[in-house]
Amino acid sequence: MALAERYGITPAVHLHIAKDIPVAGGMAGGSADGAAALVACDALWGTGASRDELLAICAELGSDVPFSLVGGAALGTGRGEKLTPIEVGGAFHWVFAVADGGLSTPAVYGEFDRLTAGVEVPEPAASPALLAALRSGDSGALAAALSNDLQPAALSLRPSLADTLAAGTEAGALAALVSGSGPTTAFLVEDGPTALKVADALLASGTCRNARVAPAPARGAHVVTA
Repeated sequence: MALAERYGITPAVHLHIAKDIPVAGGMAGGSADGAAALVACDALWGTGASRDELLAICAELGSDVPFSLVGGAALGTGRGEKLTPIEVGGAFHWVFAVADGGLSTPAVYGEFDRLTAGVEVPEPAASPALLAALRSGDSGALAAALSNDLQPAALSLRPSLADTLAAGTEAGALAALVSGSGPTTAFLVEDGPTALKVADALLASGTCRNARVAPAPARGAHVVTA
């Protein structure tokens, strides 16, 4: 609708989304859907919108939508919608363990507020160690620099996620953390074969519903021609 209104187009379109990202999984699946729908409509209607125009519309749709359009690696400021691209010096290999059921993002943020009540929470800042690890493509250095401020809140609401994190670590993951607001958990591993090994171990542990491997960085939303 936002793109149609901007260009004076009647939004007569039907989209079918083949969604492969868990709902309420802490993986910005809805944001990815929004970015993909915007790119699809831009191509269908031939608006010729610039990347900056598309990013502005993405920011109206949601804080994570601009990143789903840009892809790669980026530093998000503001609500997360203001992006600065980050140089990445190599491929990183991830495993994502999908939990049974979802976890409400507002509930996780509410639990974060409860857990940090009376505590001075520092302003978020980019970690120099993390940025350096991305630039160098060093998986071990990146693992040491990873953190998620929402993880304690997610674990408070879903304590069983600790078992999933432990299973991935025991299987050889370099780092294990909750993805976003959860309940999906993410594991950084050394290489592709290790990713498959960790995914199999997570499934065998019975602590998750499914496990997926994914290389990074990945492209943002784009048109795929048959």
